[in-house]
Amino acid sequence: DTLLHAIEQGVITLIGATTENPSFEVNSALLSRMQVYVLKPLEAGQIETVVHRALKKDILLKERHFKIADPDFLLQFAGGDARKALNAVEAAVSLMPESARDALITRELLERAVQHSAPIYDKGGEYHYDIISAFIKSMRGSDPDAALFWLSKMLQGGEDPKFIARRMVIFASEDIGNADPYALTLAISVFHSVEVIGLPEARINIAQGVTYLASAPKSNASYEGLGEAAGDAASFQNLPVPLHLRNAPTKLMKKEGYGKGYKYPHSYPGHFVEEHYFPEGMEPKAYYRPGEEGREKYLRERLGSLWPGRRRF
Repeated sequence: DTLLHAIEQGVITLIGATTENPSFEVNSALLSRMQVYVLKPLEAGQIETVVHRALKKDILLKERHFKIADPDFLLQFAGGDARKALNAVEAAVSLMPESARDALITRELLERAVQHSAPIYDKGGEYHYDIISAFIKSMRGSDPDAALFWLSKMLQGGEDPKFIARRMVIFASEDIGNADPYALTLAISVFHSVEVIGLPEARINIAQGVTYLASAPKSNASYEGLGEAAGDAASFQNLPVPLHLRNAPTKLMKKEGYGKGYKYPHSYPGHFVEEHYFPEGMEPKAYYRPGEEGREKYLRERLGSLWPGRRRF
């Protein structure tokens, strides 16, 4: 914030560069006064051009006439970053004898030079949220194979396994719900196993949970219903609880009519009796609309028979 006044008055010109997403890392007031230019990863052909130019024009390389034996491996390693590609080539050349001329920079040599590339995974940055988004959407799309891939990316990048397990617990209710109620039990068990066992073994428990959640039937009916109910609850804040639904722990409350006329469902056939459970003056509404996947198909039929006027499936 200390820079804002100077920038607005034209006293200073602020120029910055960052590998982070400025939407997350730069003050929003400052960001609104700046022009952001996003640098995208280079395409494979562009990386090849940069490497070829270096081999032909670099003062240390041009006289030795090197060629890349496996350019695809180098491009995959670079991941759109020309600096990584050039550093890998330079490191590979440094492993060769000074007398080497007209030689091939082989894949084996590149692998020795780069050894192990640390995954690009910033737990507080944009890539972190992109990966978890891909992970959740793969499970939602019932693709356990893709979900395992993104899970592996997160674990290799050092993601907190508890974070992953928490998202799985949320997913079990939000995206599976009553289509398979066991999914929530399993997700909680996975979270508990992560707490008790820890990595590396807990990754097996996580993988079991991920494949089940991804393969299970899906429903977001509970999640959607909650959203609709929350909107109405905010709109009808002042409607009182009907007397027959109120608690009556004292004689005074009973005298005032609290609980009077309440129909106890277990006293009726099938443990059900039609009753008005909404606030007085509010028409009943079907917030929960179960689908036809998994266990919800049974719930859909049951609710349709209990409340035929409200649920016309």
